[in-house]
Amino acid sequence: MKITGDGKLLRVFIGESDTHHGHALYDVLVRKARELGLAGATVWRGIEGYGAASRIHTAKILRLSEDLPIVLEIVDTEERIRAALPALDAVLQEAGCGGLITLERAEIIRYTHGGPG
Repeated sequence: MKITGDGKLLRVFIGESDTHHGHALYDVLVRKARELGLAGATVWRGIEGYGAASRIHTAKILRLSEDLPIVLEIVDTEERIRAALPALDAVLQEAGCGGLITLERAEIIRYTHGGPG
């Protein structure tokens, strides 16, 4: 698959301790994105942050948190991202957790498979 030009960057902000049927929510979302045929997904683990509840989550040594911020990023064409949004949102709703989804413009410079493997 080769993609260039205008695209969208989808970001899903959740907590590390969020789960879906006993599995890490970020893992379920990555697998759902793959199942939906999206170009790729990356999960970022934050070192500190807060969300709608205004509770600080931190990785500082004196206040170890088991619920650090997690950001899932997916870049693909606008059409493919918008088509996948209902399924990804449904996973969040089923999980019954909070979360934030954002969508931004992204210029895709290069996206190609690097070869075997």
